[in-house]
Amino acid sequence: MSSDLASMECKPCKGGIPPMAEPELSEWLHRLGGGWRLVEGHHLEKAYRFKDFRQALAFTNRVGELSESVGHHPDIHLAWGKVGVTVWTHKIGGLSETDFVFAAHCDALAQAASSYDQRHAAGG
Repeated sequence: MSSDLASMECKPCKGGIPPMAEPELSEWLHRLGGGWRLVEGHHLEKAYRFKDFRQALAFTNRVGELSESVGHHPDIHLAWGKVGVTVWTHKIGGLSETDFVFAAHCDALAQAASSYDQRHAAGG
């Protein structure tokens, strides 16, 4: 489901808008899918799993590059084989459309990494 969001441009929020509230939050979370959790109506969280530290670090760096390119910076927690990503719009103290689009872009990065690993494991 998040593929339609991943095709959207991630535009940084300039502030001056209220954070999303229910039922809009639930609608966007459903549209995002992919195992993201809505926490206290304030932020999105997801843990990505990888086969080792190197892959987790590579994903962290790709999310970092995405963050810099779009001016939207999540909290990222790196551990062996796991990367936690927490997203919200700091300027409004909650969630905006951009957060859901950014989360979908993170899923697309993880999917691309998984596809690359599967091709190379099969000798492709």
